[in-house]
Amino acid sequence: MAADPLAGLREAAPQLALLTDPAECCAYGFDNSRRARQPLAVALAENATQVQAVVRWCAAQGRPLTVRGRGTNTVGATVPLEGGVVLSLERMQRVLEYRPADRYIRVEAGALNAQVQEVAAEDGLFWPPDPTSAAYSSIGGNLGCNAGGPRAVRYGTCRDNILGLSAVLGDGSLIRVGSRTTKGVVGLDLTRLLVGSEGTLGIITEATLLLRPLPPARTAVRAQFDSVASAAQAVSALLAGAEGPAVCEFLDNRAVGLIREDVALAPDCQAILLLECHAPASLSDEILEGWRGACGPGLRGWDSGRGEEAAAVWAARKALSPRLRSLAPDKTNEDVVVPVSRIPELVAGVAALSERHGIPIVCFGHAGNGNLHVNLMHDRANPAQAAEHDACLEGVFALTLELGGSLSGEHGVGLAKRDHVGLELDAATLAAMHAVKRALDPAGILNPDKGLPPPD
Repeated sequence: MAADPLAGLREAAPQLALLTDPAECCAYGFDNSRRARQPLAVALAENATQVQAVVRWCAAQGRPLTVRGRGTNTVGATVPLEGGVVLSLERMQRVLEYRPADRYIRVEAGALNAQVQEVAAEDGLFWPPDPTSAAYSSIGGNLGCNAGGPRAVRYGTCRDNILGLSAVLGDGSLIRVGSRTTKGVVGLDLTRLLVGSEGTLGIITEATLLLRPLPPARTAVRAQFDSVASAAQAVSALLAGAEGPAVCEFLDNRAVGLIREDVALAPDCQAILLLECHAPASLSDEILEGWRGACGPGLRGWDSGRGEEAAAVWAARKALSPRLRSLAPDKTNEDVVVPVSRIPELVAGVAALSERHGIPIVCFGHAGNGNLHVNLMHDRANPAQAAEHDACLEGVFALTLELGGSLSGEHGVGLAKRDHVGLELDAATLAAMHAVKRALDPAGILNPDKGLPPPD
C-alpha cells in the first residue's frame, strides 16, 4: 500500500479537513481566468492555527501553497501549481469584533464582502470596496488583489479602507499589524504591503476594516454623448470640479452598441458616463446642474433618479457583460489605469490599435480613477487572429505605460500579467521586491510564480 503523502499534515492538524479525491480537488484548481491545474490536496482551514500547520508542513516539504477565497479573480492568482496544495479559507467567515461607534469591523478572511455590508448597514455604515463580485467574493480575496470598484473614485480601494490585519508568513509565524485607529505610525506599514500581494508574502487570516457612513442620498445619472472623445473629455472636466462624482463609469461606442436593445438611448448616443452624486437631496440638484454644464456640447442625453429610478439608470451597465460574448468566443479583460487627464488619449489609442490589428475592443470601467477595462475580443483557435491579439495586447500595454499608467488597476497580476511586470518596473525595483519575498517567505512556497517574474 502506497504511503500517504499527507500523513505528516494529518498528524500536525488532526482536526483539519482535507480533500484528496481528484474530483473534489478539481473544483479548487481553477478561477475566473479559465486557467486550471490539479492540486495534490485542498485544506479547508477553520482557524489561524490550522493555517499555520498547513504552511509549516508545506515549507518543510517544499510544497507550493496557494491560498484561495472564492476564486473570482480573473488573472490566475488562485490557480495552484501542479502537485501543490490549495488552502481554502471559505470556512473562516466569523465576525470577530464590531464597533460601529469606532467605525470598524474585524472579520475572518473568508467572510464575504456582502456579509460585511449587511452587518454595517444596520448602523448606517458600509465598507467602500465594491468589486463586481461583491455579493460572493471574500474579504481575503478582495484584500489579496487590492480590489476597488466603482466607488473607489470617492472612497479609495482596499488599501485605503483597512486598519490592520493578521497574517501567517511563509515560515508559519503569525503576525498582527496595523491598529484599530485611523492614525498610527509605530513600526513599518506591513498592512499595506500585504494588501495586494496576492498571497505571495503571507496568508491574511483576519482583517480590521474601516467603515464609513452611508451617503445621505444617492442620485444616479446616465449621461449620453455624441462621441467617445466627448465622453472621455467630460471625465477630466467632471473630476476637476470641487464636487466631483462619487462614481464615474465609462462605456464606449461598442459597449453602447451592445446594449441598445436593452436600454432606451438617444439615436446619436456613442458613449455613456454613469455618475453618482452622494450629497444630500437638498444639494444634489445644484451639483448635477454643474456636472451637466461640465459635460460640454457633446452631451446628447441626461437621465437621473434616486431609489428604483437609480437602478434603472444602472441597467445600461448590468446589461453589458452578458452581451460581450456575442462578439467573439474569447475575451481578454485587461484593467489598465492612467492619470485621469490622459483618459482621452488612452481611449483614442486603444481605438487605433483595434483598427490596426482587426481586434474588436470594448472599453468600459471606472474612468473616474483612470481605470478602464479594455476587453480584447478574439478567437484563440484562429492562429492568425491569435497572433494579432497578442500584438494588440502588447500595444495596449505600451500605450498605457507611455501615458504614465499602470498595467493593473484592481485585478492584480497573478499568472496573466506576470511576464509583463518588467515593462513597468525596473531591475533594481524588482530585485528589492524579490528580497522582500525571500524575507517573508524563505522557503518560497507561498503562491510561487505569481505576481513577479522570476528573479533571473
